[in-house]
Amino acid sequence: MKTLGVLISGRGSNLQAILDAIREGKLDAGVSVVLSNVEGAPGLERARAAGVPTEVLLHKDFPSRELYDEALVGRLRAHEVHLVCLAGFMRLLSPVFVRAFPGRILNVHPSLLPAFAGLHAQRQALEHGVKVTGATVHLVDEELDHGPILLQRAVPVLEGDDEESLSARILEQEHKIYPEAIALVLHGQAFPES
Repeated sequence: MKTLGVLISGRGSNLQAILDAIREGKLDAGVSVVLSNVEGAPGLERARAAGVPTEVLLHKDFPSRELYDEALVGRLRAHEVHLVCLAGFMRLLSPVFVRAFPGRILNVHPSLLPAFAGLHAQRQALEHGVKVTGATVHLVDEELDHGPILLQRAVPVLEGDDEESLSARILEQEHKIYPEAIALVLHGQAFPES
């Protein structure tokens, strides 16, 4: 069975979607470790409740981004991770990290990339007055919110939406497409040959 390493910084709702998909037999994988850069992140308790090992590596304990990323890589390799899933991990990854897992790092983002990369994508969508936004799962490369797109799901922007209501509807779609995208990558179907 292929194993996942999941990186979180917060509540871990996308982690929970992955764990649920595994439990329901929709995703043939296992989570071998959940790593966080935030002590007490609520997602750590979700992992523990599912019997998944957790570790906290505080970035402030390292003198540079690269040394922190080397430590993350070391922990993921110790757990023999096949695929790295960023699930609300609020840190930019350095080339050191990205090069350690080429083509094996996934991220979920609350917009239809390449639109509204970076922080506060939902706020950006509202400020730009778009009628449709959504969620994207992509492979991670050395640029922020960049890399080959695996799946996207559109979400309409409704009259009267605020950042909170729009975020909630986008998050519902993230929970659906993230496990689907992981399955595509694990089974070699993400980029079928033409």
